[in-house]
Amino acid sequence: MLSWVSRCCSSSFRRFPDISDTDDEGSSSSSNADPLVWRRGLDKHSSGEFSFAVVQANRVIEDYSQVEIGSNAFFVGVYDGHGGPDASQYVSNNLFQNLISRAQDDGNISEETIRSAFAATEDGFMTVVRRGFEIKPMIAGVGSCVLVGVIWKGSLYVANLGDSRAIIGYTTGSSNKINVEQLTSDHNASREEIRRELIAAHPNDPRIIVNRGTWRVKDKIQISRSIGDAFLKRPEFRLDSSYPRFYVPEPITRPVLSAEPSVSSRVLQPTDKFLIFASDGLWENLTNEEAAEIVHRNPRNGIARKLVKASVKEAIKKRGIEYKDLVKIGGGGRREYHDDITVIVVFLDNERVAAQELSYRGGFAEPTGPSNFRDIQELM
Repeated sequence: MLSWVSRCCSSSFRRFPDISDTDDEGSSSSSNADPLVWRRGLDKHSSGEFSFAVVQANRVIEDYSQVEIGSNAFFVGVYDGHGGPDASQYVSNNLFQNLISRAQDDGNISEETIRSAFAATEDGFMTVVRRGFEIKPMIAGVGSCVLVGVIWKGSLYVANLGDSRAIIGYTTGSSNKINVEQLTSDHNASREEIRRELIAAHPNDPRIIVNRGTWRVKDKIQISRSIGDAFLKRPEFRLDSSYPRFYVPEPITRPVLSAEPSVSSRVLQPTDKFLIFASDGLWENLTNEEAAEIVHRNPRNGIARKLVKASVKEAIKKRGIEYKDLVKIGGGGRREYHDDITVIVVFLDNERVAAQELSYRGGFAEPTGPSNFRDIQELM
């Protein structure tokens, strides 16, 4: 297990293929080529199509993600890591399999099945932290936001920890105007609702939230829910002052952060047109409505990459540089301008289509193998 932790922390963007960055997915321009962008322009799932794109900003990318296609089911996962890639990679490797295992036990996928899969994933990563803490204490400071979408038997389930976000675009009546609904709530201390929630849960802790220009939990982190971040959950993983990034003067006597996801479900309707799942790097620069309009008004092929590029362009506009100059900057240097960004756009075509049961992971040009949805084929 410790060798796995070591491999996680030494991983870099080399797992991403150098794919030409194009404006229309049909032609490439070397002057606009971005070696830190990965994409799949358009692929089929069991009830429509999806587009997938990732751009790196950090020296070691901390966003992991996946798409799992079943014969009559679909899974999307966006895992925005912080403090390193260990937690987000662990979630990518284990959450979906935990969901499949729970579905086999329950004979179905439900909100409770999804909650159980999140709990098992948190417990599993805490075991990784426990085994590695003595050799690599900073593993206690690694965590991940988690955003999951599951389409199962005509219903959509969405679960999240942290501030990645999912929205749905839909029409009403005969109008072609796209309407937008946010499907998740951001677990971020910048929101007054979250600050009230933290204060109510920790009434005797005057430093539960601190504002030094940005609201932070215990003056360390903006999000209030995550997988990992053991130093803010369990006293045995407290880090001392030699690790200032993760040092909290007051001992943690009870968990400050939660791994309990917000979960919701809805029956999909013929008027539901598409879903956007993305890490907060997208939403820092685009509103829900702006992102939905880009999807609504442009061709499907390559639309996830178009959203990534629109967000990055908006971010660098404030810094006075052009996109052609940004693409010359390597991983690590890019973090000054934008975050790692993952975007998955899911089109809902209200009809079943033939789609192979495949597993896709962000950063790989081809499917990584068959999806484990096949293990619950008899439940579909």
